[in-house]
Amino acid sequence: YKLSIIYSFSSACVVNICPFLIFTYFSLVSRDNQTRQIQDAVSNVEKHFGELCQIFAGYVRKTARLRDKADLLVNEIYAYAATETPNLKVGLKNFADEFSRLQDYRQAEVDRLEAKVVEPLKSYGTIVKLKRDDLKATLTAKNREAKQLSQLEKTRQRNPSDRHIIYQAESELHRASLDATRTTRQLEETIDNFEKQKIKDIKNIFSEFITIEMLFHGKALEIYTAAYQNIQNIDENEDLEVFRSSLYPPDYQSRLDIVRANSKSPLQRTGSLKSSLRTVQISSSMLRKDEEEEEEDEDEEEEEEEELDATKEEQELALIVECQTTNDQFQRMEQNLLKMDNFSS
Repeated sequence: YKLSIIYSFSSACVVNICPFLIFTYFSLVSRDNQTRQIQDAVSNVEKHFGELCQIFAGYVRKTARLRDKADLLVNEIYAYAATETPNLKVGLKNFADEFSRLQDYRQAEVDRLEAKVVEPLKSYGTIVKLKRDDLKATLTAKNREAKQLSQLEKTRQRNPSDRHIIYQAESELHRASLDATRTTRQLEETIDNFEKQKIKDIKNIFSEFITIEMLFHGKALEIYTAAYQNIQNIDENEDLEVFRSSLYPPDYQSRLDIVRANSKSPLQRTGSLKSSLRTVQISSSMLRKDEEEEEEDEDEEEEEEEELDATKEEQELALIVECQTTNDQFQRMEQNLLKMDNFSS
């Protein structure tokens, strides 16, 4: 359509060329190129800002999901720590506390990215729509100008001698040209401000993104360092001793030491028992010899003999009781050793 206007203009104005029509023609061509460039710039912003907005929004959603998974991990660590030995329990609890604190900073990161990055990019959807409306108004005025120019050329071809009709057509073209020029200038100013604001917004958006990420990762490094130190402070040996002691009753070690001290082979236990019995027999024979010697001593007084006899009887009874007690102890020791052998097996 525009090419037909140009060809009709060039063919019809060979004879009747006026400076106004030439100016209008070149202005129309210039505004057409300018409008096309502005339209391409707006379309470029609409396309790439939309892609950036979607990608940044996905980035924020993934970060939020990572925060949710970290919260689940913290809860599981707390639950596991409650079942462990003291040092490990404290170390895991401190680690979970630090890791939970990190998720608070991650939540702040999500909120800041949403407010400082995603929302400004999202607002360009409305801005681009307004610029397209301005472009539409400019294109309408330019098309009206081109239509008036075409009508003027047709009037010149049909009625070349009717100056009144030609003058009216030229007046309509002039008004259309003024309107197109005015809307084009407004569009130029609008697009200039749009381009300036776009560059400024891009700088601010990416600067905010970098700042937010640096703040989070700086805090993350600090918190991870503290969490690592908490894990390294766990005393393995002490927890191992606590675990070992939990496997046995409190008096097990003392009883085990006694059993080990008294534990011998069956032959050794039998020999020890026989030697004890021999000791008792020797003691009895010695007492009998003392009795004979005392009986032979006729010069002693009767009171001393009675006291000595009583003493002898008490000693014999004490020895018999001691022998019986010793035998009972040996029997209990043998029973305990048999139980310990069964427990060990």
